[in-house]
Amino acid sequence: MSSVFIGELLALSMMAFALGMDAFSVGLGMGMVRLRKREIFHIGFVIGLFHVIMPLAGMAAGQLLSGFLGMLAVYIGGSLLFILGAQMIFAAFKQSEEPFISPAGAGLLIFAVGVSLDSFSVGLGLGMYGSKPLLAVALFGAFSTVLTWAGLLIGSKVQSWLGSYSEALGGTILIGFGLKLLLPL
Repeated sequence: MSSVFIGELLALSMMAFALGMDAFSVGLGMGMVRLRKREIFHIGFVIGLFHVIMPLAGMAAGQLLSGFLGMLAVYIGGSLLFILGAQMIFAAFKQSEEPFISPAGAGLLIFAVGVSLDSFSVGLGLGMYGSKPLLAVALFGAFSTVLTWAGLLIGSKVQSWLGSYSEALGGTILIGFGLKLLLPL
């Protein structure tokens, strides 16, 4: 292997880890809703898949609209996570056995899109710099899948310790992450 390839692999791996930490944070919040192991596997897989699809879409968009679409994607993602977090907090105090948002079906798609919109922006940048797209998206998908699973599993442990307050904590994490995207410092 050439040193150029190793350097690019290392840079893309660090970028994939950074994007995957977003998925970890959201997974931590989502894990505080009672989930089965099969659901955890499915959620991680879908979020990982979106971390492949979104950068590919960003690369395809290329230079044409990179600045505008990049910021728009970040704001949409932040808004979605903020709204989902607020709904989780509302559901925690509603004293209902059924979660307000289910991380399945349409709810899972909303979560996956919300957490992977920042990878669309990264894809725009990678498309402009001529990076190896297949290597990049494979790393993005793998890192985000594994980190989502880790967040979900840790969140489920916290859920068992905190009981009914765990969903409110999960919602707070999602709101915090949404605000981080909406109000970059």
